[in-house]
Amino acid sequence: MTRWTSVAAVKAISAVAFVGFASQAISADVSWDRLLNAHKDDNNWMMYHKDFTGHHHSGLNQINKGNVKNLKLAWQHTPASSKRGIQSFPLAVDGVVYYTSSSGVIHAVDGTNGSLIWSHTAKIDVERAEGTFYNPYNRGLAIGHGNVYMGTTDGRLIALDAKSGKVVWDNEIMSVAKGNKGFTGAPMIVKDMVVLGANGGELSGCCGPIYAVDAKKGTVRWQFDTIGGDQRSRDSWGNDSWKIGGGGGWMTGHYDAKQNTLWWGTANPAPDYDYIGEDWMNNGPRPGLNLYSSSVVVLDADSGELSAYFQEMPHDAWDFDSAVGEFLMVEGGGKRNMVHPNKGGIIFVYDADSVGGGNELAVNNAYMIGETYNYIKGVTKDGRLVGRRELPEGKHMDVCPAIDGSISWNTGAYNPKSGTHFMVTQEFCFDIEVVNPERPDDFSGQAYFGASWTSKGPKQKVDGTPVDAAYGTLQAREPLSGKLKWRVEYKYPVLASLLSTGGGLVFVPGADGMFDARDADTGKLLWQNNNGLGHHGGVITYMAGGKQYVAVVTGWGSHVSGNFPGLFGHPFTSMPTDAGNLMVFSL
Repeated sequence: MTRWTSVAAVKAISAVAFVGFASQAISADVSWDRLLNAHKDDNNWMMYHKDFTGHHHSGLNQINKGNVKNLKLAWQHTPASSKRGIQSFPLAVDGVVYYTSSSGVIHAVDGTNGSLIWSHTAKIDVERAEGTFYNPYNRGLAIGHGNVYMGTTDGRLIALDAKSGKVVWDNEIMSVAKGNKGFTGAPMIVKDMVVLGANGGELSGCCGPIYAVDAKKGTVRWQFDTIGGDQRSRDSWGNDSWKIGGGGGWMTGHYDAKQNTLWWGTANPAPDYDYIGEDWMNNGPRPGLNLYSSSVVVLDADSGELSAYFQEMPHDAWDFDSAVGEFLMVEGGGKRNMVHPNKGGIIFVYDADSVGGGNELAVNNAYMIGETYNYIKGVTKDGRLVGRRELPEGKHMDVCPAIDGSISWNTGAYNPKSGTHFMVTQEFCFDIEVVNPERPDDFSGQAYFGASWTSKGPKQKVDGTPVDAAYGTLQAREPLSGKLKWRVEYKYPVLASLLSTGGGLVFVPGADGMFDARDADTGKLLWQNNNGLGHHGGVITYMAGGKQYVAVVTGWGSHVSGNFPGLFGHPFTSMPTDAGNLMVFSL
């Protein structure tokens, strides 16, 4: 394997293109109080998950079931070439829309007409960034305290003045000293801190850190290591394998103000896949449970100390990690419940108040929404896996789902008035050959994979129904019980996130470029537009100048979408992977 080069601390010079204020759209400051009360403000979309309910729902209803058929493209913004498309979530604040088009590039545009206000291009350490599997992914921004914040694939956090785009500070947060690399997920503002987690579950190193950074100074306040951060974690990695254990928390988590806690999903362990099979507690490259990989961790927001945890995939043997960033706060049954999807197609319903003391979270319910899985036989109501299918060294056919999971990093949406959770699944499998990889040096940052594979369609559903091709679903469920309300099948799995609105709509950005608006009560298709490119980013809605807008990013080329040409052929064999747009619709 190739040794990845460590790079000295960088304070990179960034380039900012000042275009001038082409319009009067200038956002007001976003204070912590404003973010804390974002669930009361449907005119804006001020954070990745909109607000701290995590619902991805807006009460705006100017666009609704009755008139959505009249929805038309209002404007679009086309950035320079964007390798692997656009995966970010736009933010909308007081008539200004902010978004990233690739690692290190941010745009601020007028939310009424798309006129560019400013843009910023950070100078990225290419050697370090391209030493990851995720370059040049960037999934979004945080805004607050007068600044816009962006993490980079070379381990930096950048603060720009929200009104001018000028650099306030540009700091290396994460070195490569322990095999760590960079950031792809959107940061999150919590009080006077910026919180973000690292990628690196496929790399030999530790410790998959999650950071809290001073929002004004750019200095690290605290660091939580998802691997090797406490004795319980180290004891769960035999042979000191935590030193090459991967981990991380690469998507955006959740803040619970009542308990003053952060909920964060963590990444898979390394090596990815384990040749030892059933004897994984005692032998193999990483004997033991491998805490806190493929887990949900709950951290004290002020100190970063572990408040609670639950390992959704003990000794993850399938790369079905828990880094999915979706956390829904849903009250029901006299309890506050935190609903979290896992890549393996499981929905976990946690008791949101079973925190404190670093103990295991209580699980109120768990259920499967994937339709073609065979890596386990099921899950108990208290979140325990039943009937694991281990993958020892050698070839294994028709393992379902594929490494990309039944659920990916994209988020669903929840309508609190109807009590409906909208989720997408991707139903494809793979043939895999598991190998015994040579253990790399501790903290080396080398790629540490234990398998190769080929994606394919499933042969049957769990209930025995024959299947002859890969497909996707859009499901509407009651989130606490899992009761299915309706289901729509998609020829191509949806890789983008969803949006729920007070107009009784759910917006679905499709893989083939079709952008759908569906009746939230029935799933009926009410409107569709061909956006010309596949989607695997975010969709939001906001108000500007008295008008409601729906904004979605297009662009294709992620790791998951790379399976589509082989699975489906046209149109993915000719779909560009170096382009994308921000497309904004209104009546």
